Amino acid sequence: MTMLALATVLLIGITACSKKAEQGPNSNASTTFMHLHGLGYSADGKRLFIPVHNGLQVYADGSWNEGMGFTAVDDGFYSSGHPAPGSKYKNPLGLVKSTNDGKTITVLALEGEVDLHGMTAGYRTHTLYLANPELNSKMKQSGLFYSKDEGKTWTNSPATGLKGQMTAIAAHPSDASIAAVGTTTGAYLTRDYGQRFTPLVPEQPVSALTFTDSGNVLAATSGPNAALLEINIESKQSLAIQMPSKDTITYVVQNPANPKELALATEPKDVYLSTNRGATWIQIAEKGKTINLK
Repeated sequence: MTMLALATVLLIGITACSKKAEQGPNSNASTTFMHLHGLGYSADGKRLFIPVHNGLQVYADGSWNEGMGFTAVDDGFYSSGHPAPGSKYKNPLGLVKSTNDGKTITVLALEGEVDLHGMTAGYRTHTLYLANPELNSKMKQSGLFYSKDEGKTWTNSPATGLKGQMTAIAAHPSDASIAAVGTTTGAYLTRDYGQRFTPLVPEQPVSALTFTDSGNVLAATSGPNAALLEINIESKQSLAIQMPSKDTITYVVQNPANPKELALATEPKDVYLSTNRGATWIQIAEKGKTINLK
């Protein structure tokens, strides 16, 4: 499949579709979100961020509040999407960054040019990977690109060996050259900034993936034999993690401050949290409606 097609089908939502330029905390009343666009933790591991269509829901200490988002890194998050009506920012936002949970943002690149849906960043390296959807001032073609300078310059990657329609993308937390891509045919790994990809989970559709803090890959497969796997990228050995339901997993993330804590979201917009690496799960959202446990 051509990189144009890859860019077209990649709508993985680690960046939200719509953002508020400035937004403070809200009450912890139960709310409902129509669309869910990803998961991520704050650097201290105390807050779980869930970008939704009109901003960011923040889960902490058993309760929900609002913020903004996102692809999370150790000092904040990168984002894209569309500003709120009446905002001073151009539409679309291009690439922006916040270091204070979205209270304020800094425009980095491509403002008014492109909405960067298929984007991820290395948690510590801040190297950005994205499937560029269209020609713009920084990228003269569609396809897979990476940036090591917060979007000032972008390098095209040929993505040799990548097969199927892309469904998810993740960057290694501490090695800028390593990234993983999920597709309708499996999970693939690159060690050279997307020049070449090799199979990591072959012949199974992958609906979600992320890197753990240690550099393993958490990959969720879909279909009759759906599973949540933790894969060692060196040995290719995998360990199955118990899933909270049979629904397709759309996003999965590990708490950077607590490796045993995992969060995942499913197709019906259910969100689950585990503090013991999947042995047990608690539900914190059901069909898009947030659940306050306190």
